[in-house]
Amino acid sequence: MLGHVAKTQQPMIAAAIRGIFQATSLDEARARLGEVLDKLRTAAPKVAALLEAAEPDLLAFYELPREHWSKLRSTNPLERVNREIGRRSDVIGIFPNDAALIRLAGAMLIEQNDEWLVARRYLSQESLALVLEEAIEEVAQLTPA
Repeated sequence: MLGHVAKTQQPMIAAAIRGIFQATSLDEARARLGEVLDKLRTAAPKVAALLEAAEPDLLAFYELPREHWSKLRSTNPLERVNREIGRRSDVIGIFPNDAALIRLAGAMLIEQNDEWLVARRYLSQESLALVLEEAIEEVAQLTPA
């Protein structure tokens, strides 16, 4: 996303965006996003437009229990998978065609998906059960008796 702005502006923008994700509530995050957008509209209008359009997606994790926030706002698992794909493709070096590279990456993603489903859960079943319970309670409150 920061490819649209000068290298000198990127650290400032990254720090401002990080502040949005460190908010303690949805309202605070919206306020911080508004402040960031006001600053960016003149300095980096394309980035401001992207952030504004993505607001619902950026802040969606605030609707879930606080215990999940640190994991949901992080891209660490995705970055780890991307690094592993890069590492394994570097070992091979030269691929005979694009399909071979896609097969390698696809196989690794399938393997990672299986691991996340069975072995190492990113969010525990207990914490996800809380989300389901809250959703059921909300539906029950909205449903006429």
